[in-house]
Amino acid sequence: MKSYKATPYAAAVNMKDIFKGVIILLIVLLSIFSLTGLLTSMKPGSRITSDSINEAASGLNGEVLYKLLALENRSFNSILDGEEGLPNLSSLLFKTATNIRFNDLRSLLGRELPGFSIFDGNILVAGEGTDFTNMPIESVPPEEALDLEKEAELKNMDDIHKDGRDAGTSAVTAEDKKTVLLYFTHTRESYLPYLDGVSDPDSAMYSKINVTKVGEMLKAELEQTGIGTSIDKTDIIQKLNDKDLAYFNAYQESRPLVQTAMAKNENLLYLIDIHRDSQRKKVTTAEIGGKKYAKLAFVVGEEHPNYEQNLKVAKELHELLDSKFQGLSRGVIAKKGSGTNGKFNQDLSGNALLLEFGGVDNTFEELQRTAGAFAEIFSDYYWQAEKVDHHLSPEPVKQ
Repeated sequence: MKSYKATPYAAAVNMKDIFKGVIILLIVLLSIFSLTGLLTSMKPGSRITSDSINEAASGLNGEVLYKLLALENRSFNSILDGEEGLPNLSSLLFKTATNIRFNDLRSLLGRELPGFSIFDGNILVAGEGTDFTNMPIESVPPEEALDLEKEAELKNMDDIHKDGRDAGTSAVTAEDKKTVLLYFTHTRESYLPYLDGVSDPDSAMYSKINVTKVGEMLKAELEQTGIGTSIDKTDIIQKLNDKDLAYFNAYQESRPLVQTAMAKNENLLYLIDIHRDSQRKKVTTAEIGGKKYAKLAFVVGEEHPNYEQNLKVAKELHELLDSKFQGLSRGVIAKKGSGTNGKFNQDLSGNALLLEFGGVDNTFEELQRTAGAFAEIFSDYYWQAEKVDHHLSPEPVKQ
């Protein structure tokens, strides 16, 4: 019988292949760490978040989404009326990757031109003549404009009308409930026609002649319609100066005022923060019935979960204004992201409003007309809501 000798097998190891594998592994690991570091070092507004995905998906309309679903379930085709095609994949990827929208020039230039970001915002309801070139501007005044010792001299004081209606003509009595609060986060926003030697819109600031006078006008007009209104004219800018805080902290300082008012008065239903835009006269002025009015703009902050209710109120008031005073409302503008507050204290109540009353060039005569017009439509809205929802108790507040 023959015996067989086992033949040993030798495995040849190619060191060149091992070296290549190690290099590839290192490159993959470095790429992963680099990508992770890049994503975590981005500014919050640029990171990939649920909001980013939501914004990317917002470019797809409902019909396209139904078409995509119909690829899997043909019954969805019955919902579609027309032949809505699928979106072009290359253009969709380009838009998602670059955030550039060819129908919105801001997406191309907004991050490149200094100061262009002040036009950021989303026009939810466009008023007559409103587009992204003339939306409300949230400007920051220079420090000297907020210095009481450097305030400009006043002019045209004879043109300033008495603050609204006389108290004796008010339909509200001392026993009526105060259901509306007027306050002013940017308290010193003023108007150029009354500031001698001031021409820069950003510097249109004054400690006495400012948006608080508009608040006084609106309070008188609302009370004439039977709506109890309180007004808080606390100088938020002085609070900022006392605490050495920057201008963008204004909402941080006005918030406690609103919270305190809500805690002290359980009857409060509406919170109205009155501002003045930095846009010029041609943008902020309307002529209605041969008379000039300061235009209104509604601003809604989107950076809180319940902003839809604020938006609903603003839209309904805009529509009422447009039906009675066409052209008076510039529309409803939503704001969020870097460079703006994003809440504007509107998370405190579904009935919180931010109103831009006119611009730097408007006069108190024009503002008085606007206060009357807004009080008229707000009264219609208010009393209709009271009738439907019964949210106002007929019993007077005990003093």
